[in-house]
Amino acid sequence: MIGNRMREVGKKALILILGGVRGGKSAFAQTLAAEHGGSVTFVATAEARDEEMRLRIEDHRRARPASWRTIEAPLNPAAALAEAPPAEVTVLDCLTLLVSNLLLRDESPEAAQQAVDGEVEALLRVFEAGSGSLIIVSNEVGMGVVPPYELGRLYRDLLGWANQRIAQSASEVYWMLAGLPIEVKASGLARNWKGYHVENQ
Repeated sequence: MIGNRMREVGKKALILILGGVRGGKSAFAQTLAAEHGGSVTFVATAEARDEEMRLRIEDHRRARPASWRTIEAPLNPAAALAEAPPAEVTVLDCLTLLVSNLLLRDESPEAAQQAVDGEVEALLRVFEAGSGSLIIVSNEVGMGVVPPYELGRLYRDLLGWANQRIAQSASEVYWMLAGLPIEVKASGLARNWKGYHVENQ
């Protein structure tokens, strides 16, 4: 299994898990963390802004082992992780809501871009400085209908760029399709692909 491979290698790993809604991303991330063994910190970025979201959050809480430490950080997970006790594995679920939270706080394109880029880079610095693995869950929102309003298009672009930046640094990337993980990046040409986020901004 992938988690066992991480443990055998004895190195920390940055893993990105992408996919659509109800594709099995969170379940797969939690499985990887459990298989890895050791202490686990779960970083939640969701906010219970309505009853439906509150119920979703409760479902996710019940699905996690009670022994895992949970940190709620809807806006600044990097700072929260930097101050938290170290864990062998950290699961951030999810980047999708983090970008949304930052965008709703800073709706101007320039401020939102700066906030998202800053938080993504801060997360990568925290990972590099630590000794544990980091599993990041995110959605792919660029494969559907183009949003008819400006804020929706800005959100799509910001999340797409954030996903690219994380994927560039990740040692492993998985695409979830109907609950099945498809390995996107592990070795060979995919590992050497640097992307073009910076050049095309």
